[in-house]
Amino acid sequence: MKKLALFFLAIIIVISTISYIYLAYLDNYNKSQKENLKFEKYLSGEITGTDLATLINKAVDSNIQNNVEKDKIGKYIDNNENSINIDIKFTDNDSTYNIEKIYNSGISEFFQYYSDIGFKCIKKEYHKKTNRIKYMLFEQTTQ
Repeated sequence: MKKLALFFLAIIIVISTISYIYLAYLDNYNKSQKENLKFEKYLSGEITGTDLATLINKAVDSNIQNNVEKDKIGKYIDNNENSINIDIKFTDNDSTYNIEKIYNSGISEFFQYYSDIGFKCIKKEYHKKTNRIKYMLFEQTTQ
């Protein structure tokens, strides 16, 4: 009788462990999807500089909330989990700037000059570990 009780107890423990692992995986997946929704809506089609300024603010806020560290020059370091980095390629002066440079220079100045200009996401990458957005590259489409 004791052996039978131990057998059922072992089965219950195994099933409980597998269920816990699966539910934790689903929770992590749902959090990743929810986080990605904040950024993926900007990926399809052309967006204005106003939308891009909003996206820059969201990315910086996300990095601050997730305690993403910066390197010597002030650029966010990829932490392989929840960091996000955005580069913007301007065709009018053929240069690429990171969001930190634009954010630190003043988002209002960017908004003033580029609010009605079109931008399009030409590259995106995801973290392999968490499947969250890791990198986005936007290119200016109108002058």
